[in-house]
Amino acid sequence: MRRNQARREALVDATIEVLAREGARGLTFRAVDAEAGVPVGTASNYFANRDDLLTQAGQRIHLRLGPEPSEIDEIMRAPRDRALVHRLMRDIVRRLSDGRSNYLALLELRLEATRRPELQATLTETLKANLAQNIDFHLAAGLPGDRDTVLLLYLAMTGLVVEHLTLPEVLAPFPLDDVIGTLVDRVTPAASGRTVAKAATDPE
Repeated sequence: MRRNQARREALVDATIEVLAREGARGLTFRAVDAEAGVPVGTASNYFANRDDLLTQAGQRIHLRLGPEPSEIDEIMRAPRDRALVHRLMRDIVRRLSDGRSNYLALLELRLEATRRPELQATLTETLKANLAQNIDFHLAAGLPGDRDTVLLLYLAMTGLVVEHLTLPEVLAPFPLDDVIGTLVDRVTPAASGRTVAKAATDPE
C-alpha cells in the first residue's frame, strides 16, 4: 500500500498528543485514529504495533520541542553575556510551557524507554544529538562558559521544567524568573571583556 508521508506525520503527532493526555497505557491505534481525525484502522496501516508508534514518536518529538529559527535569530542579536543566557533559558521554559503536551509526552517516552530497548536506543540517540547541538551552539555563539557549563544548564533546566510542568505548586514560593536567574548566575561565568567585545562586532 502506498502511504502518504503527511498523514504518517499527522499520526505521529497524534500519538504524541495521546501520550501527553492519556499516558502510555492509553496509547492505542484507535485513540491515535480518533486524535488525528482519520478513519478507524488508519494508524494500523502505517505502523506495525505500539512499539513502532512509540519509536516514531521518539524520533519526531525533538522537532516539536525545538524553537523556530526566527525566534533564536531575534534573541541572538543581543550581546553574548549572562543576560543573554538568562533570556535563552527563559525562552526554553516559555516554549515548553506553551507546548506542554510535547514535554509531557517526552516524559512518558522516557519511562517507556526503560522497558523497551528499541525506544531507549532511539530516544538516547535523539537526546544525545540535541545536547551536542546545544553545546555546539553555545560555543559557536561565543556565549560565556564552556562545554561543562552547557551540561550543567541542561541538567538543571531539565529538573526545573519537570517540576514546573508536573507539580508547579512545589516551586510556587519561588518566582520562576528569579530561579532561572539564580541558576544562570551560579552556573555561567561572567563574560570576559574579549567575549563582550567580540559579540559587539558580530554581524546581525
